[in-house]
Amino acid sequence: MAVTGHRDRVRSKPRITKSAQMLRRMYMTLLHAYGPQQWWPAQTPLEVVVGAYLTQNTSWRAVEKSIENLRRQGVLNIDGLRAISEDELRTLIKPSGFMLRKASSIKAFICFLDHEYDGSLTRFSEQDTTKARHQLLGLPGVGPETADAILLYALGHPVMVVDEYLRRLVTRHQLAPEKVRYQEVQELALDAFAKDEAPLRAQHYNEFHALVVELGKRHCKRLPQCEGCPLSKSIFDPPHLPPSTVRQDGKAAAKN
Repeated sequence: MAVTGHRDRVRSKPRITKSAQMLRRMYMTLLHAYGPQQWWPAQTPLEVVVGAYLTQNTSWRAVEKSIENLRRQGVLNIDGLRAISEDELRTLIKPSGFMLRKASSIKAFICFLDHEYDGSLTRFSEQDTTKARHQLLGLPGVGPETADAILLYALGHPVMVVDEYLRRLVTRHQLAPEKVRYQEVQELALDAFAKDEAPLRAQHYNEFHALVVELGKRHCKRLPQCEGCPLSKSIFDPPHLPPSTVRQDGKAAAKN
């Protein structure tokens, strides 16, 4: 799916601060250390949407079990999620926890998609970024992180996803205060990529978030494990890599 027609979220003029420059260097270092991640781990854009709901307050391993249940039952598609009863949906996604809330939220998304876009993710992906985000935030079970993950990974919009791993990264490296807000972290991260060409930003945002997640799983845990971390002070030496290091292939196109 082409993303060049989408606009970055309306925001103030980029501030290329030292913190933003450092975060950009960290991205290049992680890319060098871990390689392109080719996220989101899903077969279709709809699977991304469902995964974004299911991953709230749980591990990805648990989400994979729920996704596999849905796939085995043949309901990991618009028609299937529309037809399945909410009780049965709860049973299938039970491994992810909070199944009452999550099942209700997923059904609400399908109803929204039917009402506003005739059940088409493709049509939804063509919506203006700001309006699409506003619509997502109006749905039950959707906060800023879930909305931005859906926009970036399922719909191809150039938005920055902020999660707990990124918050830990910027606060532990003193790029932001301990009690920094979601929007402040998002703007810092956006500023880190402000000099990149607009058509490539969605790819950079994609890789950046995926690399931060990988860092979080390996080192930047609730109790940090800094030994061997590519961003530890003892080994942090950002390389200068060509733009071609970032994958140029597109993700799966949205389908009805």
